[in-house]
Amino acid sequence: MSEPAKKHSYTIPCSTAFRDAVGDLARKRRVNVADLARSVVLVVPPETIAEYPDPGEPDRDDRETVILKSGSAKGRPWRRKPRLQVRMAPGYEVPMVRRALGIALAVDAGEMEIRLHEDGSTSVEPTAPEPAPEPVAVQPAPQPAPQPAPAAEDIRLLRETREELERLRAMVSVLSFEPLAEGVKNRDEALHVLGFPPGRLPGLGELRARFRMLATIHHPDGTYGSHQRMSQLNAAMDILRRGAA
Repeated sequence: MSEPAKKHSYTIPCSTAFRDAVGDLARKRRVNVADLARSVVLVVPPETIAEYPDPGEPDRDDRETVILKSGSAKGRPWRRKPRLQVRMAPGYEVPMVRRALGIALAVDAGEMEIRLHEDGSTSVEPTAPEPAPEPVAVQPAPQPAPQPAPAAEDIRLLRETREELERLRAMVSVLSFEPLAEGVKNRDEALHVLGFPPGRLPGLGELRARFRMLATIHHPDGTYGSHQRMSQLNAAMDILRRGAA
């Protein structure tokens, strides 16, 4: 088994508004800021992240005051750039981490969406606006013509499309997966670990698809693996599989 990759501490200068928005999203998702950045770099290709506009460093007048905790000036106030501290795998440039966090904010706000293409690639694109409804005259609704039953090939394509969408949702759901302090003990906790909303009744096929996706991210042999998360994924799958059998 390979040793887990050492993490690097990144200092990400950014505007106060950006720092606060990222912090609010992390608290809402019940994760830390590094989890938000990792979730994007796991799903979105590096070249796509590089094309996303950099939220940038703070303006000259945008500063925060901190109290120095060491050195000869200990206890004195110091004006510095607002920043985020992010611990993740080494090798990333600061602007790329900042762009990844910007994508997470845009997706959460509904401004951008992550799309999965037929060749397995992903892209980040603006959310298409809802078209304005055109005024129409009120007329009696015509009787619908009988529709032929869908062909077997159409049913297969629809099922495969739904499975692809489910895999994408599973990728994004890593934003909200936080290991439970006391382990997985019941069905509601198992649903939380696998990223399903409370009260959901997923079928066995849906459970397996979600588990496979999350296992590729959290398996201990991977770069971003976690023994604790993988153990809780297995426990959650056992609980929900018994209920879906």
